[in-house]
Amino acid sequence: MKKINTCSSDFSDLRKENVIYVDKTAYMRRLASDEENKVVFMSRPRRFGKSLTVSAFKALFQGRRELFRGLDIERLGWNWQTHPVIHFRFSEASTDSIERFDSTFSDIVKNSLAAAGYEYDDKKDYSLNFANAIEALHAKSVKDHEADPEGKGEGVVILIDEYDAPVGHALDDIPKAEAIRARMSSLYAQMKDRTGCIRFLFMTGISKFTKLSVFSALSNIRDMSQEEQYATMFGYTEEELTANFEEHLREHAAIMGKSYEDYRAEMKRWYNGFRFSPDVETTVYNPISVAYTLAAKSKSGFKATWATTGRPSMLMNYLKREDLLSIDYEKMSGVPAAAFDVADLRNLTATALLFQSGYLTVKDYDADSEDYTIGVPDEEVRRDLATLIAGVAAGETDVWAANLGKTLLHANWPKFFVGLKSLYAHLPYGPKEDDVQEFSYERILYALLASQGVEVVSEDRQSNGRADIVAKHKKGIYVFELKVDEPVDKAFKQICEKKYAEPYLADGRPIWLIGLSFDSQTRYLVDCAAKEFGEIHG
Repeated sequence: MKKINTCSSDFSDLRKENVIYVDKTAYMRRLASDEENKVVFMSRPRRFGKSLTVSAFKALFQGRRELFRGLDIERLGWNWQTHPVIHFRFSEASTDSIERFDSTFSDIVKNSLAAAGYEYDDKKDYSLNFANAIEALHAKSVKDHEADPEGKGEGVVILIDEYDAPVGHALDDIPKAEAIRARMSSLYAQMKDRTGCIRFLFMTGISKFTKLSVFSALSNIRDMSQEEQYATMFGYTEEELTANFEEHLREHAAIMGKSYEDYRAEMKRWYNGFRFSPDVETTVYNPISVAYTLAAKSKSGFKATWATTGRPSMLMNYLKREDLLSIDYEKMSGVPAAAFDVADLRNLTATALLFQSGYLTVKDYDADSEDYTIGVPDEEVRRDLATLIAGVAAGETDVWAANLGKTLLHANWPKFFVGLKSLYAHLPYGPKEDDVQEFSYERILYALLASQGVEVVSEDRQSNGRADIVAKHKKGIYVFELKVDEPVDKAFKQICEKKYAEPYLADGRPIWLIGLSFDSQTRYLVDCAAKEFGEIHG
């Protein structure tokens, strides 16, 4: 079996090492061949192969044909002319301070221009050097093309990886983020009057900060992020997963002791759910999740691997200022496209950042109303998002929150309830809705349980109604019923009358029934109790 790549985002290294590469070059050829796609922007969540694609474009326009042997683009045909390539990686810029940003950003620009063959002038700032580099490299490409029209191409190729990273890194300090945005805009503005010198511009990022001058200055820039024909350019479809990883998949299924069919279904639930176009229903796997899972082939099964690679600083910095407890992130319908806008740094919404960061994805689209239904892509993201929300909810009590799962799974109810009461008491204002409903408290409990690796179902639909929360673990099944301004006895009465535990009786695991009662005025948890199923129905 070919090895699985888990670390390199360099196309050249990947191809030389002969590891698995899921061929996306047909998309690249289509994108770079279309004259209408001269200036392209593409957003995708973190660790979805953006840097690898930028690296592949670099090799393509450098005419490194040997790296593309056996790939779709060789079969479909390409001219293999060489172009000067300016390749920026802006995720490397420091945002500790404006001074540090200026220094590191200037170094990145200087080194990138030097690598492209431009002699940097230290007496001029980085923006002017960039402008001069575009013109000088274009002039050289024209001259080279006249001398060798078969081997040299006209125009400069500009590749900008993670164009938004410095702004995103600074979102915990909006004035600093705006200052960084202004400095980056001065660089991007240099391309406005020089588009005639550019053969191809490909820019990637997580979010589209529309007030960066690159979007206002370049009138011909095309945002391909939700275009139908590029919906599966990033990520793996089911067919691509089978074609490239089947031997690894079967080996892991055997290690886990699962049938191949059950294994694939479970893997899909964990890692496949990202949809990037309203017009294409096909969903894709997160590439890094597939790589980490199949490289490890853990007997214990699937894990939330995406989070281990680090959460986007853009989102984490924003969460320091934003309460997520009011969001029903499982399914949000009637969402207009404007809700995804991240233009105004002082009025960012959690919905926009969660969507841009990959914690929410397209679930459905109504062409008549032009509204979206969005939700969590898959189980891996669900658990990581629950951990984020649990951290926001717990605040100073996050040490207790980390032990929540242990107290629940060991049926240590006195300690569990003391901690739970403390948690709700520590919420700054309780749930945010003026009209407090049971679901307001469910969100918090759901997030806390899910963050501990417990399988949680909210509003568990059954023949006689809906149980508020059902949590499942190998140590037991836990049926929660929440009441507002009603005694906890009513919670147990409803569980019994509606027979919420009945679907799990044949399971063999212990079944616990938990009642929680809240006061709508104080928003505190005022009463709670747990009973094993046998205590009531023994």
